[in-house]
Amino acid sequence: VVVTGSDDRLWKMWALPDGNIIMTGEGHTDWLSGCCFHPSGTQLVTSSGDATVRIWDLSKRGCILTFTGHAQAVWDCSWHSCGDFVASASMDSTSKIWDVNSERCRYTMRGHKDSVNSIEFLPFSNTVLTSSADKTLSLWDARTGLRVYTFSGHLHSCNHATFN
Repeated sequence: VVVTGSDDRLWKMWALPDGNIIMTGEGHTDWLSGCCFHPSGTQLVTSSGDATVRIWDLSKRGCILTFTGHAQAVWDCSWHSCGDFVASASMDSTSKIWDVNSERCRYTMRGHKDSVNSIEFLPFSNTVLTSSADKTLSLWDARTGLRVYTFSGHLHSCNHATFN
């Protein structure tokens, strides 16, 4: 399956290879910027211009949890490989680690000087990678919420970063 997030405030799940829409998620009040499957494939996390992060239970076909706490639009979201934590990146210059079980923000990661545009967990680790409009990338320790390294070198906004 493929999942998409759209400016129409919806996410849609598409079957492969026929392309039929098999599920639609409604609840965000602004455009969707990111979506990511839970490692088990049973849930979805979405991020939105409405400054929220939502967890969706695919078997229940609905939103089961909404994280609020960012002051501006949320650009990206990512699941930790254990499935218990979600990371979010926001225009408010912060990123957050959310604990899905306690339904709370575990850490707010501060240090970027402009919008945080992407976020990703290094698989099977506690390392988080962010990219920012401040022209830098940062590595963070998800266990402490502290920045451990910053990469500089871009002349303009960093829009996305990924691990290999």
